[in-house]
Amino acid sequence: MLSKTCERLPRSYQTLGGLFDLDYKQELIANFEEKMAAPDFWDDNDKAQGIIAEMNAVKSSVDQYGALQQEYDDAEMMAELAEEEGDEALAAEIGTSVSALVKKLEDFELTLLLNQPYDKMNAILELHPGAGGTESQDWGQMLLRMYTRWAEKRGFKVETLDYLPGDEAGIKSVTLSIKGFNAYGYLKAEKGVHRLVRISPFDSSGRRHTSFVSCDVVPEITDDVDIDVRTEDLKIDTYRASGAGGQHINTTDSAVRITHIPTGIVVTCQNERSQIKNRERAMTMLRSKLYERKLEEQRKELDEIRGEQSDIAWGSQIRSYVFHPYSMVKDHRTSIETGNVGAVMDGDLDAFIDGYLRSQIKSDPQ
Repeated sequence: MLSKTCERLPRSYQTLGGLFDLDYKQELIANFEEKMAAPDFWDDNDKAQGIIAEMNAVKSSVDQYGALQQEYDDAEMMAELAEEEGDEALAAEIGTSVSALVKKLEDFELTLLLNQPYDKMNAILELHPGAGGTESQDWGQMLLRMYTRWAEKRGFKVETLDYLPGDEAGIKSVTLSIKGFNAYGYLKAEKGVHRLVRISPFDSSGRRHTSFVSCDVVPEITDDVDIDVRTEDLKIDTYRASGAGGQHINTTDSAVRITHIPTGIVVTCQNERSQIKNRERAMTMLRSKLYERKLEEQRKELDEIRGEQSDIAWGSQIRSYVFHPYSMVKDHRTSIETGNVGAVMDGDLDAFIDGYLRSQIKSDPQ
């Protein structure tokens, strides 16, 4: 029994070793430390804080790898000892430890899958209800809560950039900035159409309704990413901010809407009291969308473009949330499902995100 349990360790650890380049990580840390030693390092405080956060994340992964390596070596040695002495009690204890170590390896492996250059960035997440009026708008509000709870559990900071309330309930649209290391890397798994099936609380006849909400996610691009935006390609409008609550409402025309004429991309921001600050945030959102558009054009052959979720309707959903006649949430890309709908709506999304990211790994030709 013990040998079967320990058989999982070499497979997990070898897979991990293939993803983790320790020499490269140590070289990165040395480069970060060299930058931090420069006399002009603190001239740009935001950039400096970003470098420190990135270095700390790399250091943390190196420390984790070292700790896992030590646990692996200890488990292997103790397993051999238990086998030689025929100690069943020790074997049972090691079996429990090995199971816990396998879980740690799998969790660490997931963080290593976020290896695209934009995965580490903050994320801009937008929700847009489809046809269906109040029912779909209420579904949008439920998803807003779900993603907010997920982000808060991870220690990410959530900021509302734009909020358009529904006519009776819910939202017509919302744009969030979710700040944290690898925020985009995780949330890119959520891009697509989300379908809800339930007995509508807005239907006096108690009929079952199906609603759809589109979730779009792009990396929040920093100034060091070269995205050319020409002033003559922009149409900039200002208007009075409005939203769900006094904190969203302003009595001046501080909200900003920017239209990128060549692509038709529209971004809005009304979070800040100052029109100038809203314009700066809107420009960041626009650059992010243009960057994502550029990335999507580069990976069309991988079928990862927005065309997969362009229709907010039946047949285009990535995930279904069924409240009636039974309880189930199922991801249609990975077939991962759970009956605990309440936990999912409370932000328990890691199984779906994990499953999607792992499904994107291409088979090793060796």
